[in-house]
Amino acid sequence: MDDNSINSLKEALRFSPDNIPLKQHLAEILLRANRLEEAEEEFSGLLKLSSDSNAKFGLARVFFLRNEYSKCNVILEHLIEDEPRNFDMLLLYSRALLRENTISSAMEIYKRALKLNPGYLDEELDRELRLSGTASDDEDEYDDEEYDDNFESSFIQRPSINFSDVGGMENVKKEIDLKIIKPLLHPDLYKAYGKKTGGGILLYGPPGCGKTYIAKATAGQVNAKFINVGLSDILDMWIGSSEKNLHDIFEVARQNTPCVLFFDEIDALGASRSDMKQSSGRHLINQFLQELDGIDNNNEGILILGATNTPWHLDPAFRRPGRFDRIIFVPPPDEAARESILQLKLRNKPVDGIDLKGLAKKLEHYSGADIEALIDIAIEEKIESSFTDGIPKPIKTVDLMNASRKHKSSTLEWFTTAKNFALFANDSGLYDDILLHLKIKK
Repeated sequence: MDDNSINSLKEALRFSPDNIPLKQHLAEILLRANRLEEAEEEFSGLLKLSSDSNAKFGLARVFFLRNEYSKCNVILEHLIEDEPRNFDMLLLYSRALLRENTISSAMEIYKRALKLNPGYLDEELDRELRLSGTASDDEDEYDDEEYDDNFESSFIQRPSINFSDVGGMENVKKEIDLKIIKPLLHPDLYKAYGKKTGGGILLYGPPGCGKTYIAKATAGQVNAKFINVGLSDILDMWIGSSEKNLHDIFEVARQNTPCVLFFDEIDALGASRSDMKQSSGRHLINQFLQELDGIDNNNEGILILGATNTPWHLDPAFRRPGRFDRIIFVPPPDEAARESILQLKLRNKPVDGIDLKGLAKKLEHYSGADIEALIDIAIEEKIESSFTDGIPKPIKTVDLMNASRKHKSSTLEWFTTAKNFALFANDSGLYDDILLHLKIKK
């Protein structure tokens, strides 16, 4: 609106100075024209006539544009008490809090605004407060009270398996026994030598080879509680929230010792900081290292296991003494283990004279997940052939052999990559077990 129109409105107000709608209209026009001192005068005049929230909100917008954020926030704090679901007020309040560098409060208010309008995106707020430019489909996951109430019960498990349920993997079980189980069963002996119970072991190897299963069996072996931590349990779009989630998980473990804390896909959480462009990722790693060290907390009785398919991407700081200082290669199951897996996976299914030993011998390099996949293929074909008469047909050795031709081992590709690291990036002998498995080194 041009100056003539604004002057006309002012002239009209001279004859009707208490006309609230007219005064509000003029104040809004002055604000949009960035004539902030005049807009402040009109909004202040409105407040003398009425305590209408629109006038207060207008005054808060004036103060925001003049960089007077404290004044803006005082007004908005009181307004939101009366109108807690006013999206525009929440949005301005979040921006003003951010400008005052009150990050946590700005984040809380922005979350409240997004609950009212989940699809909304704000360039400044998203850049400063979120790790992603997209809103979550389910904003209720950011309800801290609900999360805290159910946090502990949703994580803790009590495994019913132990090492006797794990076929093969003798070297892995031995290493875990020495590093984790023995100290827990004989704490006084270890304390005599100044050694603490607990600590960390990193399990690495091809996918689908039982890293999660051996972690659960470890907890069952010592009758400990088990917490299986995945990426989705930690990573959060909100800056600072991922670190808080990680700390909370460690706190649950500390309050429920003895406890096995298992981190799956740990390379995604602890990737090398030198490769990271975002400071948020580095902050999360630093938080992880701090929790592992137990500087501000006691990690006594917490048994920490991590699993990764790509240990070469893990930050070297994770492998320092007191952290994941023992690294164990988990190879594909050997022949005896493959036979055990076949027997377990075929249990309670209609079978006819399965040659478990013969199959196990032919399925070299197959992971546990591969074996399960080929059994599923054989079952699907049997179900299809049973549609004609409705009678379940038993699975035979030939069915599983035919399925193995359709589903090849998934570990061979992993070994191709791992072999290169073992040959050319193995100064400390970290990957010697890979070379031994491939019969490259004796």
